[in-house]
This record gives sequence, C-alpha cells and structure tokens, in this order.
Amino acid sequence: MLRGSTRSVVCLIVGQNDGEGPTTSPERLASRWSDTRHPGTVEEWVFAAWTTDARLGVISGHRIVGPTAWYWAALARIGRPLLHITDFEVPVRADPFIVKGEAMWAEHFRDAPMEQWSVGNETYASALDDPDDALGRAYGTPTPIAFDLEWYAVATPSPVPHGYEQSGVVHGAIEVLGEPTIDLEEIPAHRWHRWGAIDDVSGLGAVELAPAVAHTALRAPFAFPDGTVLDPVLTPSGWRSRRVG
Repeated sequence: MLRGSTRSVVCLIVGQNDGEGPTTSPERLASRWSDTRHPGTVEEWVFAAWTTDARLGVISGHRIVGPTAWYWAALARIGRPLLHITDFEVPVRADPFIVKGEAMWAEHFRDAPMEQWSVGNETYASALDDPDDALGRAYGTPTPIAFDLEWYAVATPSPVPHGYEQSGVVHGAIEVLGEPTIDLEEIPAHRWHRWGAIDDVSGLGAVELAPAVAHTALRAPFAFPDGTVLDPVLTPSGWRSRRVG
C-alpha cells in the first residue's frame, strides 16, 4: 500500500470554509461528518475513479452488515473484459477497514480524515466478456489483480441520503497478471460514506448516481445479497446510472 505517501497533490484540502465562519480544519470536518465507523449501524464506503477519456474506470466498496461485510470492486476498460470482484460473506475484523476473505485481501484505510484514503486489494477477479454476467453467477476467467491507490479530497463533502459524498483525485497503480502496470496520475475520483439502522440492511440501497446521458458503454454492474443492483456506466464526467429502455 501507499500508506503515508508523500506524493504532492496541489488541490488537496488543507482547510475549507463551510459557511459557518473561519476556515474549517479537516479535524472539525471529520467530527461534523463522522468520517469513521458508526458502531451499531449498517455502514458503507465506496470509492470510484476514472480517466477523463472514459476509457478506464475503477470502483471499490464495502458494507458492514453486522458480523459480516460485503466487498465489491471492478476494473472496466475499453477493449478488455470487465474485471469483477465480489465477496459477500467476509467476517468483520477488529479493524473494520481491513477486508480479508478467501484468497482475498482488501483495505480502505483512512490516512487523514476528510483528506486521504488508501484503497487497495490483492485477489482474483472474474474476467467477464459480457458485463451482464456480473448480475448472475459472474463465472469468468480467474485473473490475479491488485489495486494500490491513494484517494485525495479536492472538495468538502456534500450531504446525500444516509451520509455524504466527496470529490477527489486518485494516484497509484493497478496490476493485472500478464499486463503492463496501469499507472494512474491525478485522475478524477469520488467517494461515498453512508450508514443506517442495523435492522434494515436494505435501507441504504445502492449508491445513487445521476443518470447517464451519453456514455462509452463501459459498465461495472453488481447484484447485492439484499436484491438491490448497482449498474453504473462510465462517462467523461464519471460513473453514472445506466438508463434501460
């Protein structure tokens, strides 16, 4: 992981004005928005990034649902199979930001509240020629993959149902066995942090995305155990909700 990275990002937040007076420190923002675990809730963190030409997009998320967690991630690229990862029965560890399942390690590590997160994994993705297969059994060619990404904020968070969202940029690398390393340098990114009642696992639903007007046809769909579906498509402005029909 790039934990503790000293890489410079000129747009990294060092203080923001929240309309309540003087510049707000990251520490105050973290307290106001609770940029950490909310015990006794169903809670979710989702990170996304993409290139401005919409030829590559990445998603990584996990949701704590009591003693277990759901983990999902994807790498979508023009001219390549969708690399799809899910594990919906991961035991929650003492550190809930470490997600360790069978033949899988992943992490969403908060380096600095409201400023920087490390997003990583080492596992096998299922390579899918047809993204629709991700909504079923997702049987594909097992493909070793590793994310080593740093997410940096470029704006203060904004409220969404059950939590907040925040814009950022991503630096880092993605490795896929048998391919050159994919280096990412300050590409646009976004994150969501949401939580809700522990007795209502489906209450959060999937992350709400703006509808796509035009897109590259790159998709990264996920079908969750509660019956909800996330079916984002990639646009130059980021991941958007797919319009069907």
